[in-house]
Amino acid sequence: MRQDCGGRAGVPINRADVAPPRGPVTAPATDQAHSPARQALTPALILGVLGVVYGDIGTSPLYALRAALLHFSDDGLERWEILGVLSLIIWSLILTVTVKYVVFILQADNRGEGGILALMALAQRTVEGERAKWFVALIGITGACLFFGDGIITPAISVLSAVEGLKVVSDAFDHMVIPIALVILLALFLVQFRGTGSMGAVFGPVCAAWFGTLGILGIVEIVHNPSVLAALSPHYAIQFCLAYRFAAFIAFGSVVLAVTGAEALYADMGHFGRRPIRWAWLWLVLPSLTLNYLGQGALVLRVPEALENPFYLLAPEWFRLPMVILATAATIIASQAMISGAYTIARQCVQLGFIPRLEVKHTSETEEGQIYMPQVNILLLIGVVILVLSFHNSDNLAAAYGIAVTGTFVCTSCLALLVFRRQFGWAWPLVIGVFGPLLLLDLLFFLSNVLKIPQGGYVPLVLGAGLFAMMTTWHRGRELLFARFRQDGLPLKSFIARLPQSRTVRVPGMAVFMTSQADFLPGALLHNLKHNKVLHERVLFVTVTNEGIPVVPPDRRRTVEELAPDIHRVSLRYGFQESPNIPKELESLRDIGIAFEPMQTSYFLGRETVVAAAVPKMSHWRQWLFTIMSRNAVPATEFFRIPSDRVVELGVRVAI
Repeated sequence: MRQDCGGRAGVPINRADVAPPRGPVTAPATDQAHSPARQALTPALILGVLGVVYGDIGTSPLYALRAALLHFSDDGLERWEILGVLSLIIWSLILTVTVKYVVFILQADNRGEGGILALMALAQRTVEGERAKWFVALIGITGACLFFGDGIITPAISVLSAVEGLKVVSDAFDHMVIPIALVILLALFLVQFRGTGSMGAVFGPVCAAWFGTLGILGIVEIVHNPSVLAALSPHYAIQFCLAYRFAAFIAFGSVVLAVTGAEALYADMGHFGRRPIRWAWLWLVLPSLTLNYLGQGALVLRVPEALENPFYLLAPEWFRLPMVILATAATIIASQAMISGAYTIARQCVQLGFIPRLEVKHTSETEEGQIYMPQVNILLLIGVVILVLSFHNSDNLAAAYGIAVTGTFVCTSCLALLVFRRQFGWAWPLVIGVFGPLLLLDLLFFLSNVLKIPQGGYVPLVLGAGLFAMMTTWHRGRELLFARFRQDGLPLKSFIARLPQSRTVRVPGMAVFMTSQADFLPGALLHNLKHNKVLHERVLFVTVTNEGIPVVPPDRRRTVEELAPDIHRVSLRYGFQESPNIPKELESLRDIGIAFEPMQTSYFLGRETVVAAAVPKMSHWRQWLFTIMSRNAVPATEFFRIPSDRVVELGVRVAI
């Protein structure tokens, strides 16, 4: 291995990193054998959908209408203005959520899984050439970065908006809102290690009660002022936009708050399937949200002073305190769904090679998807606390919320254009006719939120830019590292061919050499021969490869090739929703006649220390960032679940 001693202080990198994805997967995009899209509808399944998928969008009535109307309230609100804003909100729900996600995007499942990274992996199969694939990856990375920004803002704005209902109950609670919100958020993050399984049993019923309450309160007020139903006509939305023009464009930045959480419909498809998600939206969630927004509008039409907090004032006075409690429970559920989604996206980023290895703890013995990631959890908590203390109330946070949501919308629409054109074979006129207007609406939402950058919109942009720099730097650094391995490595075939003529001493036991380059001799083996002068009687070269699908079927999990007597090459494949377990997979080799004894097996890992080459291939700041990320990566032994007392690490310096 080439060494460069002239660089600055190096950083250890474990050569047992998983190999990068090797291009498009030949399996079909939609595989019903692995897709839950055809699950039967049951009450338990519908409750699960309500509790996990619709928690975020279900709490939008707490702040969305008020935030939009405040733009035009300085000189009082006229009837047509209220109806116009209501019409914009309702038709945003219809176009963005119903048409875009429920009707179209949910069709683009990656073997039953959804989400921005699953769609990215699906889109990468439809393009050719490394540049095109990298461009698609950049769109997916951007969407994922904005999703993390959303994951920090959602708990802060949701819990704050719920607790602010105490101000409506009594003025005595004015100074207690922030402390109470911080206590709730702190408790929420501190119990994450227990997993969502124990809490999930109550999520569905609480959300069912929440949506039922939303609809009933809306109906009661609509009965007092049925003329508000005129807002169902798009005429008022069009009239409002034509009358206000630029002011209406500004209002779009608040109107979009009504559709926050729409991405969850797609992201959680793998847990429930598209049919329950569609059914719950069309028959339960959309009617409840529409009725509540109409009820709030009817209240403001009847009592203009209700704009102070139309959501809580919609409830009778005796019911407001219970409503605050119910709203707080609903926002905790919405926050929990976003936190769990952040864990999932973070693990997918690790598996796809965009961020370093992170600690993943499984909180369920039966559900692979229920995980807890301590590093992600503490970073989210710190970010949420900073936001609450910095912005103080939900109105100020609303400015920061929109960019993260709308940016993800734009990325999803761009990737969907590729998938529906090339994967589903739609003609260009049809693709443009369907997704063109939807993308235009997403861009309109996004650009209107760009105007809020000085008021707080910079928060998700700063977070997203930082995460984007980290992901692209890590991906580039890994590429350079693997290229150096291939450049300096000895072909495995050459070593195997010369092995019979060598005088290498063979010792009892089995040696497992983890390597990211299946065709090259692991550096750990070369150094073991150099320093210890021995080779084990039985040798396994193990390479882990991540594929652009959620879960690799059992029949494709491993490939075993005999290179020489008692020397085998094992290739293990995992999807981006899976966590590797090397000892478990190697134990299954007994089924094909390879004697694997855990207590007689040693794992050899190469730990390379990266230093700057004489002519560095990365800028100084990116090398520094790559160094910091590498030092904080979870050890390969923990990530691959290898017993630490069976591991031998051998190191060398590598210049990139």
